[in-house]
Amino acid sequence: MARIVDLTVTIENCMPSHRTMPRPIYRRYLEHEESKALRLGTPEDPFTSAIEFVSMLTHIGTHVDAFFHTNAAGQTIDEMPLELFMGKAVALDLRQIPDLGTIDVADLEAAEKQAGVGIDGHIVLLNTGLHARHYPRETVMFTNPGLTAAATHWLADRGVVLHGVEGPSTDRPDDPSFPSHRVCRDRGIAHYEWLCNLESVIGKGVFHFQGVPLKFHQGSGSPVRALAFLD
Repeated sequence: MARIVDLTVTIENCMPSHRTMPRPIYRRYLEHEESKALRLGTPEDPFTSAIEFVSMLTHIGTHVDAFFHTNAAGQTIDEMPLELFMGKAVALDLRQIPDLGTIDVADLEAAEKQAGVGIDGHIVLLNTGLHARHYPRETVMFTNPGLTAAATHWLADRGVVLHGVEGPSTDRPDDPSFPSHRVCRDRGIAHYEWLCNLESVIGKGVFHFQGVPLKFHQGSGSPVRALAFLD
């Protein structure tokens, strides 16, 4: 059977989030001890339960953007075909890119050659080492590298509909022009953000990836459980 590698950041109370977004609230709503007062089950076999409360934006933690996120005419998350969120994938080693660095075409070409996989419609995951260097410290929110517009076009030209990055954005936090997001809008592609553990899939060639969103009505994005299946 395939070995499953979890690429998902754990959802926690007040976890780091994009600098423009409020932190999530994730707290225990009902404890086992507290639920005894509900007198469920039977006297000799009481039934207790635990339940959590969560309040968060759809772009917190490991998530995928809908086409609608950057394009008012694009498909919302519930309209996008499920097939988009799974398929052949490759991880590119870009750990030489520093904090607040830029990922350009030459970087992708070199990483593609190193991976030994010609990118052709793959889901492309970009490992910059950001998560390992920073998470869960606050610095993770404002140090991520970003894709240039040309690099994002390079991905789209190779049939890449979805790519994925560590950290809160495919764009540098110090670049308000959002070059990568604007190319995604114009080329009809999208991406996963806040992936982690990508070091585990570097050098593995082609593998199967799955990151299926929740079915939010007219949603601009959704949290996912991102998984890599290695032979």
